[in-house]
Amino acid sequence: MARGNRSLNSSSSKWRYCNPAYYLKRPKRLALLFIVFVSVSFLVWDRQTLVREHQVEISELQKEISDLQNLVEELNKVHGGTVAKIDTKGKTNKSAKEVSDDPVDNQRRDKVKEAMLHAWSSYEKYAWGQDELQPQSKSGVNSFGGLGATLIDSLDTLYIMGLDEQFQKARDWVANSLDFNKDYDASVFETTIRVVGGLLSTYDLSGDKIFLDKARDIADRLLPAWNTPTGIPYNVINLSQGRAHNPGWTGGESILADSGTEQLEFIALSQRTGDPKYQQKVENVITFLNKTFPDDGLLPIYINPHSGTTGYSPITFGAMGDSFYEYLLKVWVQGNKTSAVKLYRDMWEKSMKGLLSLIRKSTPSSFTYICEKSGGSLTDKMDELACFAPGMLALGSAGYGPDDSQKFMSLAEELAWTCYNFYQSTPTKLAGENYFFHSGQDMSVGTSWNILRPETVESLFYLWRLTGNKTYQDWGWNIFQAFEKNSRIESGYVGLKDVNSGVKDNMMQSFFLAETLKYLYLLFSPSSVIPLDEWVFNTEAHPLRIVTRDEGGVVKKLNEKKQKPFPRIGGRKEGRTG
Repeated sequence: MARGNRSLNSSSSKWRYCNPAYYLKRPKRLALLFIVFVSVSFLVWDRQTLVREHQVEISELQKEISDLQNLVEELNKVHGGTVAKIDTKGKTNKSAKEVSDDPVDNQRRDKVKEAMLHAWSSYEKYAWGQDELQPQSKSGVNSFGGLGATLIDSLDTLYIMGLDEQFQKARDWVANSLDFNKDYDASVFETTIRVVGGLLSTYDLSGDKIFLDKARDIADRLLPAWNTPTGIPYNVINLSQGRAHNPGWTGGESILADSGTEQLEFIALSQRTGDPKYQQKVENVITFLNKTFPDDGLLPIYINPHSGTTGYSPITFGAMGDSFYEYLLKVWVQGNKTSAVKLYRDMWEKSMKGLLSLIRKSTPSSFTYICEKSGGSLTDKMDELACFAPGMLALGSAGYGPDDSQKFMSLAEELAWTCYNFYQSTPTKLAGENYFFHSGQDMSVGTSWNILRPETVESLFYLWRLTGNKTYQDWGWNIFQAFEKNSRIESGYVGLKDVNSGVKDNMMQSFFLAETLKYLYLLFSPSSVIPLDEWVFNTEAHPLRIVTRDEGGVVKKLNEKKQKPFPRIGGRKEGRTG
């Protein structure tokens, strides 16, 4: 303390500069001090001015952020809450509906990928180039005319999973061995969704033109099927001779789903080749049906290709009806929801009014289900095939206003719970082919086989992507584990003849690799893998790029330079397997 006082009173101390008399005796120093004072004053004033200006800018930015937040809230009301929220700290928060990658997802995805490898290597070993594998007898069978159905169906799954060596070998087979010039009566529907769809999807993913060329080849062989008075196609055609007809068991009628489930693939083919003929053929069907489309949007499963009349036949969202309604929505999505594809959306919304009229609840557990209709009477029966509907409703809900959007999303969730219980209600935890709902008994298995179908897993995938609710992942994982326990054998995967006894059949359906395993893999993948705002899945789970349709729907050939290979998880993180 004494040292401090002495320092302050000393003439040699730095504190002498605080004494005014010091400057009065030294005019030059006084002038310098004045200059310094003025300069500092200007700096302070300038800083205060800058601060005020920044405060104004900050205030304006905060107002803009507030306005954006209000806009986001409005958009969320319209679009069902799918727009990310904005953080005033300058970061974009992940919406609750965005999907992140986590260790549990990684482990589950790896297990599904290993299952795909097991299925594929079994096919490769015992049925290479043939349509399907019979695992029990370790042999192949050509159930689709020898078009390599499992191989083509699996191409995009192999690509998405990053199984590069397996994909390349399959690609070489397509390039060197795939021949469509076969004297075989092919299903137009099955060939379109599996072969045309599989090839186009792989082209969209890889950018390899061999797949587009092959898709065009088979589509050209299918086109004569649409040469009918109404434009409604025959459902069977000879691939080498071009003769088309309908199967005898339909009484010469065309099937609704078989006639209305080629639009995605053929529109995509026209876009990618620049040739409008494919799109024109399939869109003529919808134009014709729309002329007499009923107010409830529900059509019987049989249509006369000569007159266009619909006879007395069931109305169902199950077998032979299902994908017609699916494609009304998905062509709208494929065209990026523009006015050029609004007709599809309008027809689909009519059909959803009809679907609501078929909804019933079971007792005592109040499971929501979709009835079938014959004439004026309803049958309390629902196919597992109809379990695509929850995913379709979830996907389409965003196109409604807030109230209807929530109504259809809630219905989707209720139906998904029912479909999940189709699995949980049996000893094997695998679903039967169809279910009946009797008063006081809830659900009971009708046809009791399981052939590795994907529909329930498909809907769980959509609901998880669109809600972020991980419960749907857990349900999917349970279903996958049931397949592993009951359907996996040393030489592949088989279906069950009876979901109650667990007795196995001798067929590995191609859609198990194309759909079931793909949807399971995507269920545990980040939402950036095949994002739903860039891709639309055909009914065989083959993703096609969304392309904005111009007014009038004029076909423009896509720029091939923009056809870049799609990045895969396996290619980036996991490396090669197998």
